[in-house]
Amino acid sequence: MKGKRKKYIVGLLLLTMTVSLFSGCSKFGKKKSSKDLTVKILNNKESLCLAPVHIAIINGYFDEEFKAAGEKYKIVNSNIDTVTEQITSGEINAGYGLTGTLMQPISNGLPISFVTGLHRGCTKFYSKKGSSVKSLEDLKGKTIGVPSLSDSSLIQMKRKLFSLGFKVNGSKPDVTFVAYAMNDLPTALDKQAVDAVGLHDPVAYNAEKKYDFIKILDIGEDKEFSNEYCCQAYVSQELIKNNPKGAAAYTRAIQRAAAFVQANPEEAARLQVKHGYMPSEREEDVVNYGKILASLNYEPSVKLGRKTFEATFKDLQKTKDIDSKLDLKKFTEKVYPDLKWVPEGYTYDNKTKKFKEIKK
Repeated sequence: MKGKRKKYIVGLLLLTMTVSLFSGCSKFGKKKSSKDLTVKILNNKESLCLAPVHIAIINGYFDEEFKAAGEKYKIVNSNIDTVTEQITSGEINAGYGLTGTLMQPISNGLPISFVTGLHRGCTKFYSKKGSSVKSLEDLKGKTIGVPSLSDSSLIQMKRKLFSLGFKVNGSKPDVTFVAYAMNDLPTALDKQAVDAVGLHDPVAYNAEKKYDFIKILDIGEDKEFSNEYCCQAYVSQELIKNNPKGAAAYTRAIQRAAAFVQANPEEAARLQVKHGYMPSEREEDVVNYGKILASLNYEPSVKLGRKTFEATFKDLQKTKDIDSKLDLKKFTEKVYPDLKWVPEGYTYDNKTKKFKEIKK
């Protein structure tokens, strides 16, 4: 009996270990499963670019869309830089992020899908006036400061420099990237600790006014990048599968909010400040926020968002930042699906105070 019992216990342990091994094979681990179909929307304060999330809350677009769909939602106030952990733990299942920042995690198995493009043009690159760097071509052999080594600014610059013939990866790249805290990057450039920096608004806007910098690349003005979305909305693939109506309600609400910001950048900035989503010590802060929002393009689009994803994907395969064996068509079908009940986008008419749905 003891011998049989030992064999049974050993067999049970081996079975348990085997199940555990296979359930942990994913790069990001097995996602926490839940029967709760609530759409959990990531929100972050003091992030100007997240204006559509803030406006969807303030103006009631989330309330309207989820009520119409008969679904529930909640706002999760958290850090926008820890999406991987938030998605895999089930803390959130809907959010808003930089396309370039999310590309590599998604290609490595992060189970999220983009659902619509939201805005364009929030990243800029500078050199110090009087330095040897007067254009992108002058960056060969130089050091570029970025907010992190996984930030979209690094991805954008790699793509641009690669198109100019630079070697951006490997043992002896033509440029070196170093990470600084976002707010420290202007000082690093001013003191010439780096030769150039990549900044996101509003830090870029403020640095341009304060320091004697030269703008060497603005993705909102660049011929190739100006039609690409720097920021897009996403949902978990589990949400699309288990609650497609909730995923669609989130997407419609965030599109409507983006259309409102596009039509009313100054009012949107005031609403962000009034409701505590952006800090302000004086009226000038509010005015500047409005100017920044007005300089960006908040026209939402599914098709253009998908084209942004495809262009970025192709370029990162060329730079070897993404596995060249991945099939673009199959990957896009999964990572940028065509959601049911979601239009191409919306526009907002200030005279009628109404939205116009753009059909696909």
